[in-house]
Amino acid sequence: MAEAASERDHVYNTYLPDLVRVLTGGRRMYVTVRDRPTAARPRSPGVAHRVAGTVVLLGIVSMLTDISSESVNAILPIYLTSILGMSTLAYGFIDGIYQGVSALVRILGGWIADRADHPKWVAVVGYLASAISRVFLLPATTFAAITSIITVDRLGKGLRTAPRDALIAASSPSAGLGRAFGVHRALDTLGALIGPLMAFAIIGLAVPNDYHVVFVASLAFAIIGVALLILIVPDLRPRRRQKSLSDKSAAPSQPARPSWRHLRNPQLCRLLVAAALLGLFTIGDGFLYLELTERDSLATKYFPLLYVGTNFAYLALAIPFGRLADRIGRARVFVGGQVMLLVAYLCAGGPIGGPAISIGCLVFLGAYYAATDGVLSAIASKVTPLSVRTSGIATAQTAVAAARFASSIAFGLMWTELGRMNALWLVTGLLAFAIPVAALMMRGLDKTAAA
Repeated sequence: MAEAASERDHVYNTYLPDLVRVLTGGRRMYVTVRDRPTAARPRSPGVAHRVAGTVVLLGIVSMLTDISSESVNAILPIYLTSILGMSTLAYGFIDGIYQGVSALVRILGGWIADRADHPKWVAVVGYLASAISRVFLLPATTFAAITSIITVDRLGKGLRTAPRDALIAASSPSAGLGRAFGVHRALDTLGALIGPLMAFAIIGLAVPNDYHVVFVASLAFAIIGVALLILIVPDLRPRRRQKSLSDKSAAPSQPARPSWRHLRNPQLCRLLVAAALLGLFTIGDGFLYLELTERDSLATKYFPLLYVGTNFAYLALAIPFGRLADRIGRARVFVGGQVMLLVAYLCAGGPIGGPAISIGCLVFLGAYYAATDGVLSAIASKVTPLSVRTSGIATAQTAVAAARFASSIAFGLMWTELGRMNALWLVTGLLAFAIPVAALMMRGLDKTAAA
């Protein structure tokens, strides 16, 4: 066993640095798989904080899983409305499930991970649930069946997300959290870029309009991702490893007793309210893509490429925005991401169309995700004590997921009753009002550290 572990560490530390240098534009970064205290290395002032090998491994698992999930998500709006003949309101409900049902178990996943101090195995259960749901997607054709399958998939996502992010935070120094989450999200988004491309290649080129082939390929990638997580990712225990992190001056944490008491933290509560307020006015990507498709008369087979454009922008900006968040403040970057979302809405709902405007919409939408997705977890982990860190991250993600669930259902109803343009302009105006309010709520969070 010792020889196998030594060989695994040798492989990690031989090849992972090259992968990280590619992801970070060639800049030198120290990558270690276990983050054990080591002898001091000479480091110049320009050398970045290290990115742990665990972060990269989790990123690879997320990449494979996102290839699976995003290949399905890229065809779901067209599959439901054009192939199965469902209404926009029905799609709005399913999209709401996709966006928000994970809120039901996010806090549960965080609680279990904190209680057991084994976030990896909680994440394994979540990834496995999503993989199993792919099997039942093949024969499903009714609204009830597809809703149930999407529910299981998203419950798995909700269960795994906070424990996975807790593993990232546990293996990273506090000052480099934004960069660590940026590297993970870059790999995650690489999968989200490949997934729609795979769907386009299958239904647009290889097997025209055969959506079931996409479902089979999705299942294969999900299984590979679960296998890598179980076999390769180390089982870090955040409380046990506290003394080996860069914040060595912090007092040792007591055994976790997760409860709702972490909501007494005023900084976390401010973050929750601000994130939920903004989430209420976040339109699901599928609605924006349906709007662009109808406005520009885009052929159905090219629909997955809209996801590719957004994910490409996300991939290109995830690490730079993570660095920027560490330098100028994570709350500032998070609010700036909401401004980019507002610009994306203006591009989608404006009177002027055409390829350039549509591409601009995709770029700003990808920039929004790059500036908010991992940054939210970084803020939550900073203002939450270590003993309930996973619960804090899960609660922040739950607030956003629940708000987006309500937003998707409401927007589907508004699309049906008011028309797509009127509904989009209404949400745009509400978001413009919510951004400065949220910015005031989040003021000072970057200067606050958990006790």
